Amino acid sequence: METHGTLAPETLDAAADEFDRLGPTTQVVVRETAKAMEFDRDEYRSRVTGTVVETARNALFAELLAVTVGSRNEFDSWCDDHPDYEVIELGSPEVERIAWHAVPFAETVIATTFQNEQEAAVSTLRRNAFGRIYREALLGDENDDGTEEGNV
Repeated sequence: METHGTLAPETLDAAADEFDRLGPTTQVVVRETAKAMEFDRDEYRSRVTGTVVETARNALFAELLAVTVGSRNEFDSWCDDHPDYEVIELGSPEVERIAWHAVPFAETVIATTFQNEQEAAVSTLRRNAFGRIYREALLGDENDDGTEEGNV
């Protein structure tokens, strides 16, 4: 087994603190990206909206989530050790490799199976974890931006 990413909040408060901490960093990243794209002041004001910055913060938070990658047996063993967790599994149960992210405050683990494309599976899992669990927990009804569930 191996872990990718660093963010594994145990509580909703810890997740909210990390999410809030990313706000200023996100603003700098978006501003510098717009500068690299040579936006003038008017274009920046019209195109870089609160929704753009919020979407970038959501994606940054999601991409920092700690994801464990292992075999089906390792995941099943983890689930046996955490019987109170709801399991959300994406993909085929017949595939041997699996990536998962546990959310202790929601007593949920979300997982996705993959055959070869580990990096793509990890990124997909992170977006789904944010969309299915963290978005509602962190933003509630505040983030009604029309994006599909699971998308960041």
